[in-house]
Amino acid sequence: MAHTPVNHPLRPLYRAIGALMGAYLVVFGVVGFIVTADEGLFGTSTDKVLGQDTNLFWSIVSLVLGVVVLGTTALGNNRDSAAYTFVGWGLIVVGGYSLAVLRTDVNVLDMGIATIVVTWLVALCLIMAGQYTKVAPARLAGAPRQVREGAAA
Repeated sequence: MAHTPVNHPLRPLYRAIGALMGAYLVVFGVVGFIVTADEGLFGTSTDKVLGQDTNLFWSIVSLVLGVVVLGTTALGNNRDSAAYTFVGWGLIVVGGYSLAVLRTDVNVLDMGIATIVVTWLVALCLIMAGQYTKVAPARLAGAPRQVREGAAA
């Protein structure tokens, strides 16, 4: 039996959180694209974008991920839940990689510590939203936890 809730009463709030994270990724990607457009795909920049380090490649990746998150939010029907979870775990991996290569020449995303922290925060918000936005028909959802445990609802 899966332990992730379906038809959670706060599902609209979690979808809004997911959409907000997608909007942030889009804004970061667009502003980063504008600021770093003249420095090459994997260039290093001294400019800050929303207080974070970035390069053209990371800006494009952020923009694409944000569009994916916003698009699946609009589609709904458990696509959003899967996308939030997938993108969230992907961002965790990217942040971990960037932290491992922070002060080396292999830091191709030109991430600083602030960018890594924000990436992880966005990732955790997306993973949380992905866990609470699942829907199922009422006949397949099962009884709420309070009913299953015998407590008053």
